[in-house]
Amino acid sequence: MPASSLFAPFRSLRNPVFARLYAAQTTSLLGDALTWVGLALLAFELGGSHSAQILAFALTLRVTAFVLLAPLAGLLADRLNRKTIMVTADIVRMVIIGLLPFVTEVWQVYVLMFTVNAFTAFFTPTFQATLPAVTTADEMPQALSLSSATNELLGVLGPGIAGAVAAFLGTRDIFYIDAATFLISGILIFTLPARLRNEEASVNDDERVTVAAVLEGTRLLWRNAVMRYALLLELVAAVSGALILVNTVGLVRGQLHLPEAQYGWVMAAFGIGATAAALLAGALTRRIAHTTFLILGAVLTSLAVLPANHAGLWPLMGLWLLAGAGQNAVNLATQTLIAEQTDTAHQGRVYGAHFAWSHLWWAFAYPLAGFLGTRFATGSFRYGGLVAVALLAGTWLLARRPAEPASPHPAVSSH
Repeated sequence: MPASSLFAPFRSLRNPVFARLYAAQTTSLLGDALTWVGLALLAFELGGSHSAQILAFALTLRVTAFVLLAPLAGLLADRLNRKTIMVTADIVRMVIIGLLPFVTEVWQVYVLMFTVNAFTAFFTPTFQATLPAVTTADEMPQALSLSSATNELLGVLGPGIAGAVAAFLGTRDIFYIDAATFLISGILIFTLPARLRNEEASVNDDERVTVAAVLEGTRLLWRNAVMRYALLLELVAAVSGALILVNTVGLVRGQLHLPEAQYGWVMAAFGIGATAAALLAGALTRRIAHTTFLILGAVLTSLAVLPANHAGLWPLMGLWLLAGAGQNAVNLATQTLIAEQTDTAHQGRVYGAHFAWSHLWWAFAYPLAGFLGTRFATGSFRYGGLVAVALLAGTWLLARRPAEPASPHPAVSSH
């Protein structure tokens, strides 16, 4: 493959509307890194030896907010001006993060973290539904690829940047910089075209917010064979991903008896693999079917974790590089398929439903990984990998690989 193909995703930045959305997303992702590094330091300051418990409950609240509110957010993204939703979410998150320096009790952390993630549940599905609306059918896979690659790269670099900022400013002052990132993101989105409203929504659509309307995205998601197949393979990826995020530290520090720096190397390999997969997906999207990316990614990430308990440092880094690539192959293909398989009038609610379901998978996968890491410390990846392979086999037997029908309504450029 020509080296220039790896830079294909950057061509999407020629679209000025997407370029501003991308800049807003990048700024917001840096803010997320600052949030979680600052939260970890604040949890230790407030809870000392109980900091892990505080962080675990904060993560549980994060997932809970996503599962409960993302379907409603998707519905509103189909009915309201998406620009207004995203700017409001950014401004509210800025205010909430700006309150964290004044926290003195653990319960205040919980309240603020649930609230900030409630508005993230409105921002992210709206952002995802906006990408197909502001890019052409040719630009959209490249835009999604660049967006995902940046997400993964900042996942690797972001905590280091945030740690350096925290060391310079202190635990609490980091949140002021964090709040500023959301302000910048909101300003960038505010400068977008006056309206980012879903003009394809039916004029006869019932404007009431009912349970049936909120759950419509879930119905559409599960009814479509291709999206259902992708969602089930995301469950497979969540199991292997949770094993890596939860149990790698125990493997590196507890079993291999390596220092913290080597743990950072291993996790960096995971992020680099995911970043590389995002760039390759942008170059190969017209050559390989999205359902092929799905199954290859699920197989790769599941098989990569199986031998991990018996791997040394360098083999483990190689396995995590492959696992990261597999994870992102599944996630990217799913995002693209939703845009292609959902008519424009319903994309917001389907992205919202997907955001909720994909996080529900992680809500199942995290406790499973924690149980295996506690009960079977020396075999957690082997047993967890077998669970992932079993789920993969079940998905393959029940759904097989469905054909990809033509998009009901191709993405329309609004720039």
